[in-house]
Amino acid sequence: QVQLVESGGGLVQAGGSLRLSCAASGSSFGASLMGWYRQAPGQQRDLVAAVASDGSTNYADSVKGRFTIARDNAKNTVYLQMNSLKPEDTAVYYCKQRAGLLNYWGQGTQVTVSS
Repeated sequence: QVQLVESGGGLVQAGGSLRLSCAASGSSFGASLMGWYRQAPGQQRDLVAAVASDGSTNYADSVKGRFTIARDNAKNTVYLQMNSLKPEDTAVYYCKQRAGLLNYWGQGTQVTVSS
């Protein structure tokens, strides 16, 4: 059973930075597609960034050039470095692991960006 634990959220002023971490249990991390999603109140959950097992990455247009996703397979951890944060980045951020045909989600971490 995979468990994902996010950390690093908080309150930051516009223009500031945060780094989110997602620690995964289990032995399938290295072969898994890892992603960060976010969900603002009343909105759907959207993909922010993803990193494949080969290290290739994909970003939402709204965060390109500001956010960076990275993985450390030795630590079973995926990170999301968020720079130049904007109030519209405010949301609950979720980590997702896709292992084969199965998707696992973390509990989410709140990111609030004040103007």
